[in-house]
Parts: sequence; structure tokens; C-alpha cells
Amino acid sequence: MANHQALLIIDYTNDFVATQGALTCGEPGQKLAPAITTLADQFHQADDWVLFPTDVHTPNDPYHPETKLFPPHNVRDTWGRELFGPVKDWYDDHATDDKVWLFDKTRYSAFAGTDLDLRLRERHVDTLHLAGVCTDICVLHTAIAAYNLGYHLVIHRNAVASFNPTGHEWALGHFETALGATVVD
Repeated sequence: MANHQALLIIDYTNDFVATQGALTCGEPGQKLAPAITTLADQFHQADDWVLFPTDVHTPNDPYHPETKLFPPHNVRDTWGRELFGPVKDWYDDHATDDKVWLFDKTRYSAFAGTDLDLRLRERHVDTLHLAGVCTDICVLHTAIAAYNLGYHLVIHRNAVASFNPTGHEWALGHFETALGATVVD
């Protein structure tokens, strides 16, 4: 029988979460680790998909729009791009599982320029649970793309954060009111 849901742990990297990260959420992001690992355990134990769409960049890429907006971050093969803390440990312990995978993304949305939609449809996934950072950037843009592709959305309020508290709260409301998502604790 096919499983119909997947957990997307978006951009939970050192650069976005660690205190010394290049574009960090800091403490609000760091506090998510227990909730994210608990969700990953629940999905893994249920034989569901646990996916890690992870931002990757080349420093000072003149063709990438983020180069003008943010300092260099999530540079391939650097400490900054590694998953953060206990989530890295969880991934390392489960990386060989066929239902767990980390993949590169180069835009805010996990769907932009990736084969995510194809892979989810092949696996009959119709519901996406979103966790990670930043609520109002990559989580939001992934949610919008998923909504436009017809996926059901569940946002885990205790597993998302941003460096912008106002943007975080706005995005949580937008998930429910404009995307029809279920926001749960």
C-alpha cells in the first residue's frame, strides 16, 4: 500500500540556524530541533517519507538573484550547509534509508528546478508536512508551490521559525487563510 504523506524539513542548516551561521534564525531556529527530530521519528516509524530540501549556493554567483539580497550562505561543501545539531545526527543515522533523502535546491521553493513533484507523484504522496526555516521565505515559497500543484498542506507551528518574527507570524496566517493549510502545534 502506498503512503500518502511526506515530511519536508526545509533548510535546517548551520548557516540558517547556528549562532554563528551566515543568515541565522538563531535561538528561535535552534529551539526547533527537538520538534523536528520527533516529527522525523514519527514519519520514519510510520514508513512515510522524510525529505530534506536543502539550499545550496556558489559564492557571489552573478546569475543568482539572492546574491544581491543576502550574504553568501549554504555554500556547497562547507560547514554552513551541513544540517544543524540533532537534526544532522538524525539524518546521518537514517541517510541510507530509501524513504529518507536530502536534495539540493537553489531557490526558495523546494519545487523550483528540482524533480520533487515528480518523485512525490511517483510515490502517490498527496499531503506534505512542512518544517524548517525560514517560515516566511523557503517554507512559505515551498507551501505556495505545493498548493499550486494540488498538495494538501500541514504546517507544524512548533517546527518552523524565521529571523523575522513579524514575517513568521504573517506566514502562519497566510498558510491557513490563503493556502488552506492546516497549522498544528
